[in-house]
Amino acid sequence: MAHLFIFKLFGVASLLVCTFFFVVGVNLLWRRRVFSIWRNLKYVTLGMLAVSTILAFVLRKEEFSWGGGVGNVISDWLLASLGFVGASAILLLIVVAYLIWQFNPVFAFPKKLIRTATVTADAETEKAPKEALPLAEHDFVKEEEKTPVKQKIEPLDAATLIIDEEAAKPKHKIGLIEKEETAAKEEAKGFEGITVLKPEARIHFDEPEPESMPEPELKKELEVEKPKTAPKPVATTGALKLEINDAPLPKTEEEEKVTTPVETTKAYEPTLDLRDYKHPTLDLLASYGSEKVEHDPEELENNKNQIITTLRNYDIEIQRISATIGPTVTLYEIVPAAGVRISRIKNLEDDIALSLSALGIRIIAPIPGRGTIGIEVPNAKKSIVSMKTLLSSDKYQNSAHSLPIALGKKIDNELFIVDLATMPHLLMAGATGQGKSVGINAILVSLLYKKHPSQLKFVLVDPKKVELSIYSHIESHFLAKLPNEEEAIITDTKKVINTLNALCIEMDNRYDLLKEAGCRNIKEYNTKFTSRKLNPEKGHQFLPFIVLVVDEFADLIMTAGKEVEMPIARLAQLARAVGIHLIIATQRPSVNIITGTIKANFPARVAFKVSSKIDSRTILDAGGAEQLIGKGDMLISLNGEIARLQCAFVDTPEVDKVVEFIGYQEGYPQAFLLPEYVDEKELESGDFDLGDRDSLFEDAAKLIVANQIGSTSLLQRRMKLGYNRAGRLMDQLENAGIVGPNQGSKAREVLIKTDADLQQHLEMLG
Repeated sequence: MAHLFIFKLFGVASLLVCTFFFVVGVNLLWRRRVFSIWRNLKYVTLGMLAVSTILAFVLRKEEFSWGGGVGNVISDWLLASLGFVGASAILLLIVVAYLIWQFNPVFAFPKKLIRTATVTADAETEKAPKEALPLAEHDFVKEEEKTPVKQKIEPLDAATLIIDEEAAKPKHKIGLIEKEETAAKEEAKGFEGITVLKPEARIHFDEPEPESMPEPELKKELEVEKPKTAPKPVATTGALKLEINDAPLPKTEEEEKVTTPVETTKAYEPTLDLRDYKHPTLDLLASYGSEKVEHDPEELENNKNQIITTLRNYDIEIQRISATIGPTVTLYEIVPAAGVRISRIKNLEDDIALSLSALGIRIIAPIPGRGTIGIEVPNAKKSIVSMKTLLSSDKYQNSAHSLPIALGKKIDNELFIVDLATMPHLLMAGATGQGKSVGINAILVSLLYKKHPSQLKFVLVDPKKVELSIYSHIESHFLAKLPNEEEAIITDTKKVINTLNALCIEMDNRYDLLKEAGCRNIKEYNTKFTSRKLNPEKGHQFLPFIVLVVDEFADLIMTAGKEVEMPIARLAQLARAVGIHLIIATQRPSVNIITGTIKANFPARVAFKVSSKIDSRTILDAGGAEQLIGKGDMLISLNGEIARLQCAFVDTPEVDKVVEFIGYQEGYPQAFLLPEYVDEKELESGDFDLGDRDSLFEDAAKLIVANQIGSTSLLQRRMKLGYNRAGRLMDQLENAGIVGPNQGSKAREVLIKTDADLQQHLEMLG
């Protein structure tokens, strides 16, 4: 084979075939698509032809056949047909084309070289190809970019520019269009043919040249009859619609209101960031036994008789008894005779347990809303609730919840599927080995099956270092982390503190965005953003849900104390409206771990089996968790009601398969980055030495000069900083002479007007 490839076919270029086996080997070794085999085949095939021909042409006088048989044939044909000069030019062109195809360099003119487009009404533009909006951007016009024409039409600053995605290029071109990058169109298959353009296009107004449109024509083009009633769109030019109102519209600093119906433009779809992403399939999960609950009629009859006999021994008569069979526990409901005090039955809990020879008897006196007294008795033969059963149910598949989590089955075999977004935070407790980690896995898996990576991010804190490490494979899809951190799963206590404080900064930034958008919660904000009513150039973006999972909270409290408790309390109090939710688990539910501040902001509580009634009261504010039988048997307190569930079981190999399925797919270039947090103690300083300025000083200066707004909140929002660091940066900018002094509630004056002046000023500062 080597002799055939070297001498008869492609010569030395045949060595490129080895890269194919390397690519296949790496993919098989890592069990995921590290490299694209199809892309490699294209490069190797064309590369062998090009390289063999070039080697045969350049080294044609050598004794050894460097280009092989194929290269010699093509080289001789080129020389015979085009001569030496022509063949050299063709081969050089092939080399350049191959480099452009493989490395895709971008050739762009400098931004200052801008051609001014004149206002024309050429009919040929109607035949121009269609263009669509960039999917994540809107074309908004800044006020300072508008240059009024000679005929002042009042009020021109209220004009709202809307670009119709479906229309062709505008019949009348107004102003100048600057495209920063070459557009690369990609068809979004499976999403109704939505067309995506990667680079953003900015449209500015400029004064039209007199030659292209005389003054009378322009006046006629924009002249409207001002109605007495509400203003209406009056001038339509192809895909551009210009609306002129009698009075300026009230606008917030960050919001541009679109005056046409939403139907005129396609809504922004965040899932198109990863358009080929596929949700995990149900066949990755295992089924455990029969889905039907088995029961022994003899066991039911014996338990019923024992309960009746025990109560009669204490002169307690009952009118009726019924049984509801669950996966692990059977609920016997009794209606006592008239005149029987409920407290007497409640006090017989241990006696009934003794007569039934069962562990984990729990009496509910009375059952809320039922008018009966419940006695929960564990089944002799317990059945496993598989995660596959819950996720394949119609209740989960057709759920309209924002963050649906499938926890398990109730005693009456009803599936317990709730919305984490309405909880809004979950506190879990239980002794070692009673099912906390399985419960966390059930929550995470149920969210992974329902949500797209663009809609949800996890912040995973694992002091034990082994429980959540399995999720590291989906780092580029679903995980969030601090900038410049290698691992997305947080195990070090110091990094936990920084991460929690970074989440607080993210929360504050999101509240600023909601305030400027005039929204009360993340759902309203995202709806407004997807309807293209918010301007991304002002810092607005689609906000994914963030779920913080802490696997062992007691360890953090013991090692860090208040440094962990305070940001947790802040997030629990405020983060619900901006889509940040907490799931905290601990095996030690004592009052010094789960303090009153934390408990007050965690209305949803889950208790697995605990060792004492005191622990049960700490976590649930009620007893009963000490009577559970373990292995996923749990009580959940939600909306003031306590329900007993059997937690859905999802084994580690199942989680492995789900994570591998997601990790094998194309993800984002990196994990979702939280705002940078720097410990304020490390930055405290009495003066601001420009030689020891902040690492983000130049970036902050460029941002302030570009926007001409000396605002601390602008630095917080656009650079994702805390208030203290943003204020310190603003003070350093003042000392450097870039912004003026503080003016109270007003923004500081920006002393430098252009980027060129700023660069010269920074060079002077050294």
